[in-house]
Amino acid sequence: MLIIPAIDLLGGNAVRLEQGDFARVTDFGSDPIALALGFAEAGAPWLHVVDLDGARLGHWSHLDLIGDIAAAAGVPVQAGGGARDLGQVEAALERGVARVIVGTAATESPAVAASWAARFGPRLVFSLDTRGRRVLTRGWRRESSQDPAALAETLRDAGAQRFIHTDTARDGTLGGPDLSSLSLLLPVGVPVLVAGGVATYADLEAIRDSGAEGAIVGRALLEGKIELGAALRL
Repeated sequence: MLIIPAIDLLGGNAVRLEQGDFARVTDFGSDPIALALGFAEAGAPWLHVVDLDGARLGHWSHLDLIGDIAAAAGVPVQAGGGARDLGQVEAALERGVARVIVGTAATESPAVAASWAARFGPRLVFSLDTRGRRVLTRGWRRESSQDPAALAETLRDAGAQRFIHTDTARDGTLGGPDLSSLSLLLPVGVPVLVAGGVATYADLEAIRDSGAEGAIVGRALLEGKIELGAALRL
């Protein structure tokens, strides 16, 4: 199982939000490149970088910084938060991002999902951000009527090759991952990365044993509740 450290960017700093709420932000420093280097040196196979300002604006705000992180860390980076049109996807790939996370544009339009999947293939990962069995879009500010498993099937049929599932109610809370939703997504037959709520090594074991491709871990690593090297050995 992959364990992927998460770095969220807000105003140029590395931060964590609680449940996606910009009023509940914890600052983890003004040098996200150094943070990325530390994760890479500890053995991170990938880095997960989210442009929180971009998620609010609908276009990249920190793409140059994300590119610098990718270049400095020397491990592949998957990045999201600003890819709501074709040009934004292409710009991220040109800047050195290995895999672009797409959510709003693809989940709101199966035609867009199919077109982008055909063009970019495994260089895209489709984000299923949920709360209460409903998919959220527009930086988690709009609730869709779509069921996550049904949407996952639609996206699979459109060509999606990988999903990230985030339970937004657990994200940044250290409250444990949402394995019940994961159990509904895995039968779709597309690899799933789990994000939101990971707090302990037992959480990682549970995600591993569930059959997920990997876990995205943010606050637990930043606060030292999980040590990356030990987690990778586990």
